[in-house]
Amino acid sequence: MASVALPKTSAPDAAQAPEALTLADRVFSEIQNAIVKGELKPGAKMSEAELAARYGVSRGPLREALRRLEGRKLLTRIPHVGVRVVSLSFAELIHIYQVREAMEGMAARLAAEHMSPDEVQGLKALLAMHEKQAELQEGRAYFQDEGDFDFHYRIVQGSRNEVLSQMLCGELYHRVRLYRYQFSVTEGRPQKAFGEHHRIIEAIEARDGEMAEILMRRHISSARKNIEAHFRDQFAPSPDSVAHEAAEARGKGRGDRPATNEE
Repeated sequence: MASVALPKTSAPDAAQAPEALTLADRVFSEIQNAIVKGELKPGAKMSEAELAARYGVSRGPLREALRRLEGRKLLTRIPHVGVRVVSLSFAELIHIYQVREAMEGMAARLAAEHMSPDEVQGLKALLAMHEKQAELQEGRAYFQDEGDFDFHYRIVQGSRNEVLSQMLCGELYHRVRLYRYQFSVTEGRPQKAFGEHHRIIEAIEARDGEMAEILMRRHISSARKNIEAHFRDQFAPSPDSVAHEAAEARGKGRGDRPATNEE
């Protein structure tokens, strides 16, 4: 597979960047966001020379960033081929969403029991910040940065359950972010997901753990169904191909005899 066009970025400005932010940190963050937003497509081959030139860094910081992205399972290294963006099959993706539905539903229920009033207000403030996104207002997509800028991440942390945090905020979290954003780019889905977030917060604020769990499970189930619909539309056979297959089937039913004008 040929290397894909990379998103445009500018060279780093050391005077403007935070002192604690290393070159490897910056490149790691920029490539990760490019992967999550689909600017670097699943399965795309990563060229070190092209990446180094594009992001204005030497091979050392770039390789450190790529190793970290491999650690998050966003990149995979194939012997004799090189590094590619991770690509999940439809079945793998659906299995992940089935697990998310159960575990994040539990996290929402526990968050209703354990989150402080200040944390609930923090969730509301987070959604108010999300609402200002131009792409959300225009119905194009719903992007959430990672960690504390992510509604789902905060809910899991608010559950006060370390096992859930390890399972949902580790390797699985970063793979899920990749597909959460890309499948939010569906007509009507961004605003619908945003509204569902608001209702989950209302249940948590009311300390209604049962309702919070139900709403979170419905929210993730809705996202899973959106993915299933996307794959059905993407891989549905065209009318021409259906007609061709039907003609072939009729031919086999006649013993695969060649058609003549007499038939």
